[in-house]
Amino acid sequence: MTDTPIQQAADALYQSRRERSPIARVSETFGIGGLEAAYAVAAANTRRALSDGRAISGKKVGLTSKAVQAQLGVDLPDFGVLFADMEFLSGSAIPFGSLIQPKAEGEVAFVIGRDLDDESLTWGRFLRAVEFALPAIEIVDSAIQDWKITLVDTVADNASCGLYVLGTDPKRVSDLALADCAMRFARNGEPVSAGNGAACLGHPLHAAWWLARTMTSMGEPLRAGDVVLSGALGPMFKIVRGDALHLEIEGLGQVRCHVD
Repeated sequence: MTDTPIQQAADALYQSRRERSPIARVSETFGIGGLEAAYAVAAANTRRALSDGRAISGKKVGLTSKAVQAQLGVDLPDFGVLFADMEFLSGSAIPFGSLIQPKAEGEVAFVIGRDLDDESLTWGRFLRAVEFALPAIEIVDSAIQDWKITLVDTVADNASCGLYVLGTDPKRVSDLALADCAMRFARNGEPVSAGNGAACLGHPLHAAWWLARTMTSMGEPLRAGDVVLSGALGPMFKIVRGDALHLEIEGLGQVRCHVD
């Protein structure tokens, strides 16, 4: 590959995650400006991951909180790529040593039941394709030192993806009132985060629909079996080795994991 600023930024982020060592903002170090360039950095590392034998398991939506959008001066979410080796199930031990500066948040995950490559992806066609909903813990993790991110930096860093933990009792979306569902998150038995479905773009399905249409417009549609992490229902919080995490989302159930 040519040694462009985009490739240099991708290399720096790749090395940061490989060495578990945070770096300064790539937006400043390498002059990465604007979303197009930021997504190009992320795409370069996605291609590298695939060439290394990793497999894509889905996508995540970030920046779904209006407060966080206002903080970063944006009015749209962003997205990142999920890989199969990021996925854990409820009850798992999470490898702290594979992360840099992790934080946790509670989300609704969706499982896509058919390919979403419709040229005109209407709300109805989208809903027919959403097979299941699950409670999920997302372990977000930034390669940027002290989480001092800009929009460009988090997009370039694959939307600050780390790991994710899924519940094991899937529910049909039609049976749920996701905008009203309450979320409660405890660390070591103490409550640390709370919220509801409306905190995620007004409704978690709105966030997933935005993602589905965005990916279709980019020629990379969501596929049957993809997991979609739709965005945080409440504030994220720092985690450390030894933490026991317990998430409960009303109507969806619970997810537990231990940070090893």
